[in-house]
Amino acid sequence: MQFTCGKFQLDLTTPRVMGIVNVTPDSFSDGGKFAATNLAVEHALKLAEEGADILDIGGESTRPNATPVSMQEELDRVIPVIEGLVKHFKQDKQINIPISIDTYKPQVMQAAIAAGASMVNDIRAMQEENALQIVAKSRVGVCLMHMQGTPQSMQQNPQYNDVVNDVKEFLAARLQASIHEGVAKNRILLDPGFGFGKTREHNISLLQNLESFADLDQPLLVGLSRKSVLGQVTGNDVNARLYASIAASVLAAQKGARILRVHDVKATVEALKIVSAIL
Repeated sequence: MQFTCGKFQLDLTTPRVMGIVNVTPDSFSDGGKFAATNLAVEHALKLAEEGADILDIGGESTRPNATPVSMQEELDRVIPVIEGLVKHFKQDKQINIPISIDTYKPQVMQAAIAAGASMVNDIRAMQEENALQIVAKSRVGVCLMHMQGTPQSMQQNPQYNDVVNDVKEFLAARLQASIHEGVAKNRILLDPGFGFGKTREHNISLLQNLESFADLDQPLLVGLSRKSVLGQVTGNDVNARLYASIAASVLAAQKGARILRVHDVKATVEALKIVSAIL
C-alpha cells in the first residue's frame, strides 16, 4: 500500500509515524512549548531525527473548548515554520520528509501548499468551501477525519446510533466526494477521529473495531497520543500518558492503522519496529 503526497511516496507496508508540531499557545498537551518559529522548527527537526516519517504542523488548537483563531493568526504561526523546514531540508539532504499542515481553513491550506507542505490534515474532512478544489488541483496528500460537532461543542454529550458504522459511513461519503472532485485514491488517508466528539465508550469501541475500517480500502491514520480517553482509563494527567499512548499506538497498528500521529516519536518508532518484526 502506497501513500502519495506531493513528490513523496510512503510505503505503508509497515506502520509509519507522524510527529506532532503544535505552533500554538493552548494545545491540550504541549501548548506554548513550541509557539515561537525557531523553537517549532527545532522541535520538528528533533522529531525527524527520532524517526518521524511525516511532520504535522498545526497553528490552531482543536482540543475541546479551544478558542478559534483568525486565518491571519494561523498563517503567521505556521507558514514561517513550513518555510524554515523546507529551507533546512534543502540544505541537509540527509533528512527530507513530507510536511503536513493541520488545518480546516482553505486559505491556510493554499498558503501552506505554496510554502512547501505536501499534505493537508483536515479535521473537517474537506467540507469547507473550496477546500477539496484546492487539494485536487495540487499534488498533495490529504487526511479526512471524522468529527461530531466542533472543537467548541464536540464533547457536549456526543451521541451515535452505532459509532463504528456512523463514522465509517461519514468517511466513505467524504472519500467518494474527494475522488469525485479529482483527488486520486492513493493521495487519501482516513482518520476515525479519536476524541473528536466521542465519549470514552465511543473511543474504545472504535479501537476495538478498527479492523472493520478495512472495508473502506484506504489507509488509516490514527491519533490517540495523550488523548483524554487514555487519562480516563489510567487516571493519569496529560503529561503522564506516555506508556498508555504507546500501548494504544501498538494496538492500533495491530488492528490496521498505517500512520500513527504522536507526540512521542522515538518511543513510538521503537515500539512499532517490534510490531512490524512480529507481524
